[in-house]
Amino acid sequence: MHILLSLTVSESKRLIAKGVAQAEFVRNAMKKGTLAIGSGTTNGYLVEEITGEPIDKTKLVTGRTLPHGYEGPKLAYTHPDLVIRKGERLDIKASEALADMGPGDVFVKGANALNYERKQAAVLIGHPTGGGVGAALGTVTARRIRYLHPVGLEKNVGADLNDVAARLNADAEGKGPTLWVVPGDIFTEIEALRVLADVEAVHVASGGVGGAEGAVWLALFGSAKHLDKAHEVIQSVRGEPPFVKA
Repeated sequence: MHILLSLTVSESKRLIAKGVAQAEFVRNAMKKGTLAIGSGTTNGYLVEEITGEPIDKTKLVTGRTLPHGYEGPKLAYTHPDLVIRKGERLDIKASEALADMGPGDVFVKGANALNYERKQAAVLIGHPTGGGVGAALGTVTARRIRYLHPVGLEKNVGADLNDVAARLNADAEGKGPTLWVVPGDIFTEIEALRVLADVEAVHVASGGVGGAEGAVWLALFGSAKHLDKAHEVIQSVRGEPPFVKA
């Protein structure tokens, strides 16, 4: 038994955020250890889901892709990060929290590219020293911190990201950012629906118009009870407004 449905990009971001916020390993980190969330468009939704408070998500953005001639709201990274340690919210940056984090703790960083089948996530790098990824990855790896990538299936690409990165990064005359394939756990709409409704989701199509550009179509498989729950979850994100209106 299955149902087939589509999600806009903003609906997917809200769904992923709801799933991450309810994931057992995230809740354990907040209660017994540390959860650190820095900049990112999907991360803004996650901050809202965890705190229960709306924020100006346009102020939690670093890298971004915008259409030619964009005249919408200014996007910046001026909003405080969210760091929760043993149930207490700390007034520090996510990067500053790393020094006292270890196994069982969770550091959240989005991605620009995804190959879901290969479980690969990658980030476009424009900063000369690797930006937030460069600053965090050594500590994350050395301390066995869980590196979590909330990322929508809209960013799924067919190529092996290791091959793409090798080609881009080896071209000494190349222009534009490089690509860094980074370790960590991928958390998409598929994982969110597993957490929230215990259904299997399969990505079957993509695209749309009229505001549904970047949308994904998902087939949800499960019992009638679990599909009913999935329907409730989907209804809770329906009509999520676009991240910005150009």
